Amino acid sequence: MLNFVICDDNPAVLNRLSKMLESIFINNDIDAEIGLKALNASDVINYLKTNKVDVLILDINLKSEITGCDIANMVRKKNKDVYIIFTTGHLEYVLIAYKYKTFDYLPKPIVDERLEETILRLMDDIKFTPSKFIKLNNNKTIINQDEINYIKKDGMKLVFCTNTRTYETYSSFNKIKDCLPDNFVRCHKSYIVNVKNISDINSNKNTILFSPNESCSIGAKYKNEIMEVLKNGTFTNDMDCINNRERDAN
Repeated sequence: MLNFVICDDNPAVLNRLSKMLESIFINNDIDAEIGLKALNASDVINYLKTNKVDVLILDINLKSEITGCDIANMVRKKNKDVYIIFTTGHLEYVLIAYKYKTFDYLPKPIVDERLEETILRLMDDIKFTPSKFIKLNNNKTIINQDEINYIKKDGMKLVFCTNTRTYETYSSFNKIKDCLPDNFVRCHKSYIVNVKNISDINSNKNTILFSPNESCSIGAKYKNEIMEVLKNGTFTNDMDCINNRERDAN
């Protein structure tokens, strides 16, 4: 699910923009939510410290010491992939806004058709961006790869586990592996783990831990390999070799 954050210092504009977005999500069957509606920059900055955000919609002139451009600048120093959309009634800010790898610029007052056009174009861009998102169920379900702690095989299904929820789809490890970056490594016959999100490993219990309270198992035949990956920081993600060894063992 895509996480949107919107910020505008005008409560009426903020509420209207929120309702417009939610209507676009529903009408176009978009798997997204508004994680934060903020009237000031400090709330956005604090939210970004502990939450993964996919789309930022920012008013440029927030009538405070911190502008929408300042927020964008902070974000871009740490994350090149967040989609940033600026809104403003001041046309002179357009050229300044685009220096932050801006996806789009929406002049105020924002109209439904213009906002919907931008969101649908953003969804098309995500559809053809394999490096950041995993698309399931004919692209109707979109998961930010960074949010996934592990993927579990459950019969004919795969279960994608994040800190906030799980996603299920009828698929197999062999089909999904080409969508995964190198930091996803097989650790068990029923688990693929996102190495970047591991918080600790209990080697005595053969358990991988994630914050806050998630965990998955390490299979005996995978233990040396996963420990070597974590020790060296090298992600081979050679699931074909692992699958072959699994078949040979059987």
